[in-house]
Amino acid sequence: MVTAPPLRRSALRAPVPATTRISPLVPTPAAPRAVSASPIATPHLQPAAQSLAPPALPHQPADPDPHTIGAVTSADLEPFAGDPNFMTSLARGLLVIQAFTPQTPHMTISQLAAKTNLSRAAVRRCLYTLSKLGFAGVEDGSRYALRPRMMQLSNTYAASNPLSKAAQPILERMSAALRESFSVATLDGEDIVYIARSSASRVMSDDLHIGSRLPAYCTSMGRVLLAWLPPEQLEHYLTHVKLVSHTARTVSSTEKLRIVLRNVRRQGYALVDQEYEVGLRSLAVPIYSPTGRVTATLNLSGSSPRMPVYEMQSRFLPHLRHAATELGAFLR
Repeated sequence: MVTAPPLRRSALRAPVPATTRISPLVPTPAAPRAVSASPIATPHLQPAAQSLAPPALPHQPADPDPHTIGAVTSADLEPFAGDPNFMTSLARGLLVIQAFTPQTPHMTISQLAAKTNLSRAAVRRCLYTLSKLGFAGVEDGSRYALRPRMMQLSNTYAASNPLSKAAQPILERMSAALRESFSVATLDGEDIVYIARSSASRVMSDDLHIGSRLPAYCTSMGRVLLAWLPPEQLEHYLTHVKLVSHTARTVSSTEKLRIVLRNVRRQGYALVDQEYEVGLRSLAVPIYSPTGRVTATLNLSGSSPRMPVYEMQSRFLPHLRHAATELGAFLR
């Protein structure tokens, strides 16, 4: 197997293989079958027994930039108008904070107003308050940026979330042993949110990090989390989600997505081949809690020219399942 040179997310030009045929609708068995393979010796990654069987459970924008998908504006606050317990000023401040991204780390008041759909006066008051508290400050005279103190907010979540705290060292050990990138995510609305991630430097120069959001329907981790939703929640999702074709391979039909999700649950894993981004292939497995619930998922991602589908299933799938079983103990 020839190792391809590092790929940049903005310049992937790998040829797209023929679309994999979607298998027909099939019933869901009690538990996924385990794939037999000899795992690489990784410290503290204990081989797992058969995966726990889950219990029987009764306006995405077209912009493919992962940092704009799921972005919120003042329009998202309209449903709360008139609610006496809703703090509009706090909500506006959070909108301003979320407007800053790796692509736009420095912005003027006018730029922030346009991005959040808030008035310039509201943005100015938010920035004034954030600056006084040390969470933001002026850069280059008129442009604002977030300050390091903002990390306290994310660190507080990571420290209070047992899975996020436990997953990071496990993912780093897996990356060291297997030389690949691994992530753990949960579902938040129509997106997945990364709560832990380790990146192998040789895979690609990506910009995913803890807190990154991606659409659930066309990502491996998202499909795992959708596949194990209670039926009524899944129906609500399928009724409201807007399926955007990010590549020629993206499943953009609700009926096809239903079939894909049933197959994910039957197989016990999701493999997404260049549906979100050309040249990117990923494999994800559910993380079962001791009670059999699935609220988190673990995945492997890599460049498709270097990582054949068969190798992902035969070599890496057992390691993902072993680590997922270990991490399941931290789910409440």
